[in-house]
Amino acid sequence: MSANSFDARSTLRVGDESYEIFRLDKVEGSARLPYSLKVLLENLLRTEDGANITADHIRAIGGWDSQAQPSQEIQFTPARVIMQDFTGVPCVVDLATMREAVKELGGDASKINPLAPAELVIDHSVIADKFGTSEAFKENVELEYGRNRERYQFLRWGQTAFDEFKVVPPGTGIVHQVNIEHLARTVMVRGGQAYPDTLVGTDSHTTMVNGLGVLGWGVGGIEAEAAMLGQPVSMLIPRVVGFKLTGELKPGTTATDLVLTITEMLRKHGVVGKFVEFYGEGVAATSLANRATIGNMSPEFGSTAAIFPIDDETLNYLRLTGRSKQQVDLVEAYAKEQGLWLDPAAEPDFSEKLELDLSTVVPSIAGPKRPQDRIVLAEAAQQFVADVRNYVADTSVDEAGQESFPASDSPAVSNGVPSNPATVTAPDGTTYELDHGAVTVAAITSCTNTSNPYVMVAAALVAKKAVEKGLTRKPWVKTTLAPGSKVVTDYFDKAGLTPYLDKVGFNLVGYGCTTCIGNSGPLPDEVSKAVNDNDLAVTSVLSGNRNFEGRINPDVKMNYLASPPLVVAYALAGSMKIDITKDALGTDQNGEPVFLADVWPSEAEVNEVVASAIGEDMFEKSYEDVFAGDAQWQALPVPTGNTFEWDPQSTYVRKPPYFDGMEMEPAPVEDISGARVLAKLGDSVTTDHISPAGAIKADTPAGKYLTEHGVERRDFNSYGSRRGNHEVMIRGTFANIRLRNQIAPGTEGGFTRDFTQDGGPVGFIYDASRHYIEQGIPLVVLAGKEYGSGSSRDWAAKGTALLGVKAVIAESYERIHRSNLIGMGVLPLQFPEGQTAESLGLTGEETFSFSGVTELNNGTTPRTVKVTTDTGVDFDAVVRIDTPGEADYYRNGGIMQYVLRSLIRK
Repeated sequence: MSANSFDARSTLRVGDESYEIFRLDKVEGSARLPYSLKVLLENLLRTEDGANITADHIRAIGGWDSQAQPSQEIQFTPARVIMQDFTGVPCVVDLATMREAVKELGGDASKINPLAPAELVIDHSVIADKFGTSEAFKENVELEYGRNRERYQFLRWGQTAFDEFKVVPPGTGIVHQVNIEHLARTVMVRGGQAYPDTLVGTDSHTTMVNGLGVLGWGVGGIEAEAAMLGQPVSMLIPRVVGFKLTGELKPGTTATDLVLTITEMLRKHGVVGKFVEFYGEGVAATSLANRATIGNMSPEFGSTAAIFPIDDETLNYLRLTGRSKQQVDLVEAYAKEQGLWLDPAAEPDFSEKLELDLSTVVPSIAGPKRPQDRIVLAEAAQQFVADVRNYVADTSVDEAGQESFPASDSPAVSNGVPSNPATVTAPDGTTYELDHGAVTVAAITSCTNTSNPYVMVAAALVAKKAVEKGLTRKPWVKTTLAPGSKVVTDYFDKAGLTPYLDKVGFNLVGYGCTTCIGNSGPLPDEVSKAVNDNDLAVTSVLSGNRNFEGRINPDVKMNYLASPPLVVAYALAGSMKIDITKDALGTDQNGEPVFLADVWPSEAEVNEVVASAIGEDMFEKSYEDVFAGDAQWQALPVPTGNTFEWDPQSTYVRKPPYFDGMEMEPAPVEDISGARVLAKLGDSVTTDHISPAGAIKADTPAGKYLTEHGVERRDFNSYGSRRGNHEVMIRGTFANIRLRNQIAPGTEGGFTRDFTQDGGPVGFIYDASRHYIEQGIPLVVLAGKEYGSGSSRDWAAKGTALLGVKAVIAESYERIHRSNLIGMGVLPLQFPEGQTAESLGLTGEETFSFSGVTELNNGTTPRTVKVTTDTGVDFDAVVRIDTPGEADYYRNGGIMQYVLRSLIRK
């Protein structure tokens, strides 16, 4: 019960129902606040307990100084938690392990139970092994169940063992699309109260639901576990960036073009750790689907959230997706009563402001390795020529600007474009030429765009017009269609567009993330062989949100994000060397060139299909029994019992060691001495670099572990699917095939120098870490800017900790990974302003010591700690434990240990 210090408790009547609400207008200053802070204010009013959440915290939001730097800590209590299976499985593994740990410490195991709705959608496991045939979907689902049977049985156990935990089975859709189409409440009703729907999710793209006016963001799995167990999220009241939208998109531009433009703008502006809130006349002209697309990309521009207020467009979407009349009426009444309804003319108090005229947006793609690197479509071919030189090692430029080559090498540049053509023979006996820039993967995939019917219909219409012109995909392009929900295939079928997608190779491969999460599946053997034998820099084009190095496919070096209709166009063109705005995509039945303009649908054509083919009945049918699953899911045997019976032979689900030897009282924090460098890394090292989700190579420590445990190479599956097995994941940490560890120059992948051996020979990072641990030597990681950007990948922190890393020193961090490191007992430090490992002369061969960490034992957090090395380099590193709550987690050795001790003491 709330302490109700502000007398905010009131009643809202909607139809025949009455709801308890907490009125925001009872707090002075609330009216001027941005939408997102009003949601936080309500959260504190409703959960005020006089201890963790006090009247002073509430006043701090009411009196928010938009220009001040964040300093006031608050405790945010999300209404629910959402998970996908890659991050959700280790969450449930941890909860199962916590139950056993509670019993061992003399507590009640039943206390380990979600206290708020926790919903998990299995969407990350399907791999696009099969493609281009009518049987692809069926065969991929069968392979998925075969590979993931142990994981799925474990999740079914969790569904029966834990209260308030539900699982959306495989083959249903992508978590974020299922969230906006069905799970999101917008206004939550629970225990007679009505309040804003809020959430945290174990995937950074949880922010997609911001498009519905729902405040939520991605956290690490370890933070999500704490939230499930009733632990509030500790945070500072953030700065809020107001992003004003004006005008309307021009015909020919898409939501993808818009979001890539916004991503580029906000990355340049700098919004890490901030909320972004959209306002202005242009918001009213932005469809809900486009809002969701923008919200989804919040992690790519670095903000915590990217939210749109509630308005008529929100209500229309809720009606379309089958929400009840009472629910829609409640959302409208609540939003208007609490000042959460969009006023397009309003200018709320924001910390910073940006503005975009939607009419200035032009067709764009992004790549070849970061989503914020936007390229105007008309300049894409020219930019490829410049970028490919970073991936092709056998060319150089002489002083006159001409390409020159060693005498032993044959020229590899044609008309200024690097070239190394290889002749490939297809299974049907035909031959073709494969060269740098060939599009080998064209994938309509990911939550970002497959939730948006306008871009999906546009893609299908491009396919239709291409078929009518006699075009199809080039033979070397792997084409896949992975919608975010079954509704997409329903409206394709109703509009008669499915046959055209099939004819250009975009057959349904599954309902899941597939290519965007790294589950693109293997390239055809003959394509893969040609790429690797000739070291070709081939490309992928996907309608996703992530294109980091090594993520999409191990054979593909350059990856580009594009709208679904452009994905189809690039499949027809077959190469990034082609300027698809001017060059022909192919030739028609009469040998005449076909250009992009010939197959690009008009806005009216797209709108006509959307209006005629999509109805409320589709959503009601798709979600009427969403937790039941198909016959395969229902036939899985379900383990029983409050605690899980671990199978010692399992290579998917194993009991992790986090609570081994844990005692009720945490040991004092200690300074770190005699540490060696495990990895020295550059800028923009992502969680994909630290903890890859894709394929497991046979000659790596993870591959060798699986082989030793009797797993055949074809059954290795992916790192993402094996996240319930810490033994695989430790061996996969820092094992991305594109990782460049500067203390092991000339290598690429999970290699380091092992200074426990004479001369510091190069070997696997995992093997070296074992040697360091055996000798009691702590480890440190050195890194550049934006360390840990990317998905909210708990294993990037878990693996780091289990490798024996005690501290990371970086130039800057992405929010989630920094928080996750603390949650695993790893100390995040930052180089002094303006300093880097290079400027300080650090090579990675030094021995490090850190003093001043013990100040944490006094209940305070030091601003800096003293870093000394055996080579005489000394500096004060900034301690990036940003809140008192994070300090408590670190003192306890991690967030899970803190929560466990707290629950036992209750």
